[in-house]
Amino acid sequence: MFNLFSMYKTYGITALIIFLSTTTTQALPETSNNLKLQKFRDGFLNPIHNSQVLTSKVTNLSKLEDISPTDWPYESLKRLIKRYNCISGYPSKIFNGRYNLSRHEFTAGLNSCLNAIEKSLRENTVILREDIEISKQLMQEFETELIILGSKVSNLEKRVAYIEEHQFSTTTTLSGQFVVGLTGITNGEKKQGIEDIHNTNNLGYRGRIELNTSFDGNDSLYTRLATGTIPSYATITDTFEGDLGFQQPDNSDLAIQLIIYQFNLAENIRMFIEPVGGAFDDFVPTVNFLDGDRAFGAITSFGSRNPLYFMAGGPGIGFRGTIFEVFEWSGGYLAKNGNDPDLEAGMFNGPYGVIGQIGWYPYGTDGNFTVDFTYVHGYNNLDSGTGSRLSNFQSFMQEEFSSNVNTVNNAYGIEFMWSVAPSFILGGWGGFTTTKTSSVTLQEDFIDRGNLDIWNWAVTLAFPDALIEDGIGAIVIGMEPWVAKSNINLPGRLRNSDQDTSFHLEAFYEYTINNNVKITPGIVVITSPDYDNANDDLVIGTIRTTFTF
Repeated sequence: MFNLFSMYKTYGITALIIFLSTTTTQALPETSNNLKLQKFRDGFLNPIHNSQVLTSKVTNLSKLEDISPTDWPYESLKRLIKRYNCISGYPSKIFNGRYNLSRHEFTAGLNSCLNAIEKSLRENTVILREDIEISKQLMQEFETELIILGSKVSNLEKRVAYIEEHQFSTTTTLSGQFVVGLTGITNGEKKQGIEDIHNTNNLGYRGRIELNTSFDGNDSLYTRLATGTIPSYATITDTFEGDLGFQQPDNSDLAIQLIIYQFNLAENIRMFIEPVGGAFDDFVPTVNFLDGDRAFGAITSFGSRNPLYFMAGGPGIGFRGTIFEVFEWSGGYLAKNGNDPDLEAGMFNGPYGVIGQIGWYPYGTDGNFTVDFTYVHGYNNLDSGTGSRLSNFQSFMQEEFSSNVNTVNNAYGIEFMWSVAPSFILGGWGGFTTTKTSSVTLQEDFIDRGNLDIWNWAVTLAFPDALIEDGIGAIVIGMEPWVAKSNINLPGRLRNSDQDTSFHLEAFYEYTINNNVKITPGIVVITSPDYDNANDDLVIGTIRTTFTF
């Protein structure tokens, strides 16, 4: 058997051989130097969404015999196309299975599907044994054409044997990620400049173990277990500004953090069901090159994405699809206490959030520019965990008065990303939230219902391949969420709006050791912390090391 397939190893899919000869697991989505715009998911895999584009030049094979729909290669390729969505680069964009194909056309489609299978394996997606067998048969049948086309086909028999011997399960793959963070605060003041924020240095970790299961090759059941010890500095800085994105203050208590099942509901429509730990960015693109789920890319929560995406979480459903190849839509519903049977809880009686987003890709989804428009509606889901204390009004009321306040909010956002040049990607966003609050009766005071207007914005500058290949330098400049206007009368001398100006300044450099190790030193400067000019600037530093396996 080895001799039968050894003839292929000189034109194997080189990257795939390396992948399968070193590991059976995959590194989580990471910021790359690909000139095409990237969209990063919140730790789960979405292998079916991004279509493959056929770019290879095909030598004229028109004199060879055509492939009929009744021929076995035709049906085999049709199966692979349906399962791996690998025909988007085909000249006519369709494959209806009714007309003859020239060997020229057939080989081009086969090459595209082989590339799609390679990409799926790199993304830790389960590939069915029968699909690999089909690929082997097709590669043997079209060996000459693939060589002329320039395709590189490796010895699949050896790959299959390795997978069977080392894979965690025939249907499930196991992967992991550990972030080790050396963090610290070197300067800052709080409480109107009266109290210094004490300097501190900490060493902690965030760990994730991930199981990705496929039952038919087109679906994905993703389970993530997580724990960690990296602290949140908001507890000592008295502001959510500058909080590090990879914090995980769980005291090493391991728990299931996220479960997602996704599948194709219809053509061009992907459905997501999340019984545990759902988040908007699980199914809605965040349109930020620096969003690597805080293990890669930006080092702060605010630098990762528009805070609107943080405004809800919990069990729910989501959808995502495309229209006319230049528009992508997504949306969903999440209920914070969806698994709680109490009276003011559950999927529809408690806090919830609804999101809808439409994205425009004038040069296609693989083009160099995109702009998205986002709408979020929520009940008791105002707090984003970024920005000033007042902008997180529900936690503010809990901290100041130990009282709950009901909120209804409508938020509007716009996000864009533009690959200006191979070594420069410009991005940014803006967000506006209008909130209505309920009245609150305190022990000695009464707070009438009112309104809050909350704003935020950011500009991101990314420099792929800066200094060295696969290195990424980046700068984030913006203003985290602040209350620009409010008619709520708070007791005592408490301000009801953020009257001063505070800037978020973030810079980091992501250095790639290899495919499994990245080191990212970074610094965050918050001017006038918590939007108070009386407070001296807050300075936070970190060296983040990310291991994936």
